[in-house]
Amino acid sequence: MERVAERVILLSGWRRSLVAFIAGGFAALAQPPFDFFAACFVSFPVLVWLLDGAVGDGRGLRALALPAFKTGWWFGFGYFMLGLWWIGNALLVDAGNFAWAVPLAIVGLPAFLAIFYGFAALFARFLWSGGILRIVSLAFFFGVSELIRSVIFTGFPWGSIGYAAMPTLLSMQSAKVFGLVGMNFLAVLVFSMPALLGTRRHLLVGSITAIGLVTIQFTYGYLSLSRESAADKFLPVRIVQPSIKQTEKWDSLEQTRIFNILLDLTRRQVSDGGAKPQLIVWPETAVPFLFTDRPEALVQLGEALDEGQMLLTGAVRAEGGDGLGATRYYNSVVAIAQDGTIVDAVDKVHLVPFGEYVPFANLLNNIGIEEIVQSAGPFTAGGARRPITVEEGTRVMPFVCYEIIFPHLVADAADQSDILLNVTNDAWFGVSPGPYQHFRQARVRAVESGLPLLRAANSGISAVIDSSGRVVEAFDLNAVGNLDVRMPIQKREKLYFENPGTNGMFIAFGFGAVLFGASIVRRLRAN
Repeated sequence: MERVAERVILLSGWRRSLVAFIAGGFAALAQPPFDFFAACFVSFPVLVWLLDGAVGDGRGLRALALPAFKTGWWFGFGYFMLGLWWIGNALLVDAGNFAWAVPLAIVGLPAFLAIFYGFAALFARFLWSGGILRIVSLAFFFGVSELIRSVIFTGFPWGSIGYAAMPTLLSMQSAKVFGLVGMNFLAVLVFSMPALLGTRRHLLVGSITAIGLVTIQFTYGYLSLSRESAADKFLPVRIVQPSIKQTEKWDSLEQTRIFNILLDLTRRQVSDGGAKPQLIVWPETAVPFLFTDRPEALVQLGEALDEGQMLLTGAVRAEGGDGLGATRYYNSVVAIAQDGTIVDAVDKVHLVPFGEYVPFANLLNNIGIEEIVQSAGPFTAGGARRPITVEEGTRVMPFVCYEIIFPHLVADAADQSDILLNVTNDAWFGVSPGPYQHFRQARVRAVESGLPLLRAANSGISAVIDSSGRVVEAFDLNAVGNLDVRMPIQKREKLYFENPGTNGMFIAFGFGAVLFGASIVRRLRAN
């Protein structure tokens, strides 16, 4: 292993960049649907060795900073390009208008996201030292970069490294304690430890640390799952998955057919003598028209719903117009009672840039850049998130599409909720890793919050997930039908792990204290 490390350290020029790119791309295999987490035990040691040799010609900060940044950037470019290529599929749905932007999605977005990893490598290299401390440095700055990536420019924490350390139900339980924030730090630390085989310095300490952390993770997972209490009650729910093709969703000639498919799936009798669903859920923007344009649709819904049933459906909601100012459109979850009346609606708060609205629209629209979702017009962000109350006072907190990937959004709303609801339409991305990655991130939110999750996706993956992340029942991609499940609901536990996100920040401070303390000691010894 020493010879392999030496050869990697001595790489230069395009060879160094190529190896960094390949290592990053290989690490992407740790994300769903592959879940080959072992790839990270190869990729991150290679990154450490590349940074060991990341020293340019001359002296000063530039000689150190530029090679380290380039190494981290190429690693990130490989990771995000191989992990997010499927985003380009969304632009091919309306290829006539958006095919020109496919290179921006497949190459431009990964190139931008790679900047975060470039700076992580750069700052880590400034505090680099021999042995295990350089691995602590890398883990700290990668964790910080993932935290910044989740909030800056509206945030995009898709594919965070921490998910690679949580491929199974047992390993996911750590999210209850540390959240995704903490798992990002710990994952890079453990994945990078094999780099110590290159010099064998601090190898024993590193091995004990890595094996100890993994042992604690799985032991806690086992204990957490074994101490689960029984559900307080069960709510009979029906998830409708129509698998409507994205090219048909807003075709005016297809509106009636699509709506009838949804109605037929809603009316179906429960098989095997199961309980009649009290809550029925349709996916994001399932209704293919505005209710204001087709008010008779509410009458049809009232006829389709039985006594005591409520429908939660994704729909586009309009406000304004007709002398009340410009019409505003909202991507919403609408609650419809058994008589067909709309009793509540909650709007999507965190919109997708360039997907649902265009930042700096006045400028960019002039050069032909428009939002991809053109169902009604650019969407307006909703106000404060709040729950919808359904049967017997059960509070359902809606998250539309990728809102569910933001840990802090879910954490902020958890105390007001009994059930998390995620309605989405991943048909944009076809049969690709995208829907599987989205599903995994939603599942981890259930674990972090300690709340069950109800997920309705147009083309999959629809599921009922319990408060520990266990999949109770699910539909795979492109299945068509209705999923009838008795959803377990239990009182949310108030553990001493009150906020996993806060605990994750404590890990960050701990890493930083060790790192900067060691740096000060080294400098004092050098003097």
